[in-house]
Amino acid sequence: MGKKPLPLKLYRHEIRYRRKTLTCEGVPLERIVAKVGTPVYVYSRKTIVEHYRKLKRALVSLNPLICFSVKSNSNLAVLKTLAKSGSGFDVVSEGELFRVLKVGADPKKIVFASVGKTDGEIRGAIQKGIFSLNVESLPELDRIEEIAGAMRKTVRVALRLNPKVEAQTHHYVQTAKSESKFGITFVEAKKIFHHLEAFPHVLLRGIHIHIGSQILESRPFVSALRKTVAFIESLRKNGIPIEWINIGGGLGIVYANERAQTAEEYARAILPLLKDRKLRVILEPGRFIMGNSGVLVSRVIYVKRQGGKNFLIVDAGMNDLIRPSLYGAYHEILPLHAVDGRRKEKYDVVGPVCESGDFLAKGRTLPKFSEGDGLAVLSAGAYGFVMASNYNSRPRPAEVYVSGNKFEVIRRRESLQDLIHGERIPKWV
Repeated sequence: MGKKPLPLKLYRHEIRYRRKTLTCEGVPLERIVAKVGTPVYVYSRKTIVEHYRKLKRALVSLNPLICFSVKSNSNLAVLKTLAKSGSGFDVVSEGELFRVLKVGADPKKIVFASVGKTDGEIRGAIQKGIFSLNVESLPELDRIEEIAGAMRKTVRVALRLNPKVEAQTHHYVQTAKSESKFGITFVEAKKIFHHLEAFPHVLLRGIHIHIGSQILESRPFVSALRKTVAFIESLRKNGIPIEWINIGGGLGIVYANERAQTAEEYARAILPLLKDRKLRVILEPGRFIMGNSGVLVSRVIYVKRQGGKNFLIVDAGMNDLIRPSLYGAYHEILPLHAVDGRRKEKYDVVGPVCESGDFLAKGRTLPKFSEGDGLAVLSAGAYGFVMASNYNSRPRPAEVYVSGNKFEVIRRRESLQDLIHGERIPKWV
């Protein structure tokens, strides 16, 4: 909690102070608040497009298929922006597939992950003609073969390997440890590849790895890739053709004082392992593209002093942004208006939800706040709204999209009536 953030201009891109007013691109956040209210998520279109293009440029020699990880932010406006930029999509549910097809995504640029695909999701993905299903277990592969056979279809599949690489990140988002639910062992994968005749309706030509999220250095990526490329070469020597490799996502971003690798540094580390391999390369970035594109804007309801502590009680809670409560995640917090010489105090920034775990920051040294002041929780573009809930029967916040000097509501704030949509009281109650 005592992290000292880097200077704002170094990593916040289009979220910055202009004449002491915090803005997203050319729009003061206070202007958005005046029209939309709080809490509200605000995203910069420019940041999203630029980060997608940075990754594309860095890996241009591989001509990769970049499949944006929809679970990081699934708003239709964001998905449409990326589809128009040429992005593909990594989906993990029937709902995410529905969303990306709704914005006109090319099915041949869609990969479907998830350890627990239902029969309906498998059938729907095959019907839509997506590029590939990423398979996480032998029982799942058996199920895909059965469904594809009944549909008289042949479906492209990649096996997700577990390379047993431990990335230095929160244990909740490590996905390649031996005890993880994700992927299959190299030994099991080898057996599957040597018995492909058991799967006549499956075109098993791909390998998939994903070692975790918010990874700041290249070492674990390189370690996982070395193991995976060696495995692919051993399969090829045995006459088993592998056509593509999905190297996953997981690139970290700056939340405070992290030294996150750039797209260029990441590319320099992995390119030597992938060039001249005659493999189509797919990757699945989410946070890297979205994380620093967005902020959650809130207002101070009360300033409470108790037990030798200062509390900023704000109108955004753990139901709006759960990352601090769930992961102990750090998000920088800034006032909407910078005031020179403003006295600083140490605060716990907490929400109105009836849980002791409802906080956005603890022991944070901030400029002195008063009731009614606005503040922005930075780096909230990824895994923010998508993880929001109606806990305590709280309507979810609005989402706003900014491009240059204009902004538009891309998801209206939920109403109280929305809270009970779909519910009914039985006649016998």
